[in-house]
Amino acid sequence: MSDTADRGEMTYRRIHNAPRELLFDCMTKPEHLTHFWGPDGTTTPIDGVTVDLRPGGVFETVMVSEADGGQYTMRAVYVEVQRPGKLVWTEPDVEDGMTTTITFVELGDGRTEVITHQTNMPAMFRRPEAQEGFLTSLDRFDAYVAALTGQP
Repeated sequence: MSDTADRGEMTYRRIHNAPRELLFDCMTKPEHLTHFWGPDGTTTPIDGVTVDLRPGGVFETVMVSEADGGQYTMRAVYVEVQRPGKLVWTEPDVEDGMTTTITFVELGDGRTEVITHQTNMPAMFRRPEAQEGFLTSLDRFDAYVAALTGQP
C-alpha cells in the first residue's frame, strides 16, 4: 500500500496466481462479487449487486452488517471499462466524487498484479479504521480468488 493520504489518494497492490480475465470477471460479475465485496463483518447479497458494465453504467452494492443488519449502499458510475485490463468508477454521492481505478497487470507467469488506486478520498475514508476495513475486503478477495483457482 502506498499512502498519499494527505492528498486524498491511496494505492494498493496485490499479486494473484490467476489470469487477469478471471480477476476482471470477479470484480464485474454479481455472482462473484457477492462472495467477497465489503469488509469483514459484512455480506453483500447477490440481489444487492447491480453491474451495468459500460461507461456511464451503474455499479451498486448493498453491504449488510452481520452484527446489526444495518445496510451501506455504495453507488458508483463506470467511467472506463477496458476488459481485461482496467476498470474506473466514480462515487458521485461521496464527498468530492471519490474515484477508484483498478488495473489488472499480467505478469507473464500465470500471475496478475491488481493495482487499486483511489483518489478524492474524503478524510473519513482515510482514517486508520477505515483503511483497516478496506484491507480486510482485499483479503477477502484474495481468499476468494485462491479458492476459485485451487491455490493454498
